[in-house]
Amino acid sequence: MSWKKLCAFAGGVLFGTAGVAILSSKDAKNVYTHCTAAVLRGKDSVMKTASTIKENCGDIHEDAVDINEKRYSEKRKKEYEKAKAIVEAYDENEETE
Repeated sequence: MSWKKLCAFAGGVLFGTAGVAILSSKDAKNVYTHCTAAVLRGKDSVMKTASTIKENCGDIHEDAVDINEKRYSEKRKKEYEKAKAIVEAYDENEETE
C-alpha cells in the first residue's frame, strides 16, 4: 500500500469526522431550524394561494352553471311560445273551416 493512498484515506476519515461534528453543532442546528421555518412559511403561503384559487374556481363553476341554466330556460320558453303559436294557428284554421 502506498503512502499516498494511506494519507488520502486518513484525510477522508478526519474530514468525515470533522464534518459530522460540524453538522451536529448547535450553530448548524440553528441554521437548520431557520431554514425549516422558512420552508414552512413558504408552504403556508402556497397553501393560502391554492385555497384562493380553489375558491375562485368554485365560484366560476357556479356562475357557469347559472348562465347555462338561464340559456336553457330561455330556449325552452321560446320553444314553448313557438309551439303555442303553431297550436293557436292550427286552432284558428280549424274554426274557419
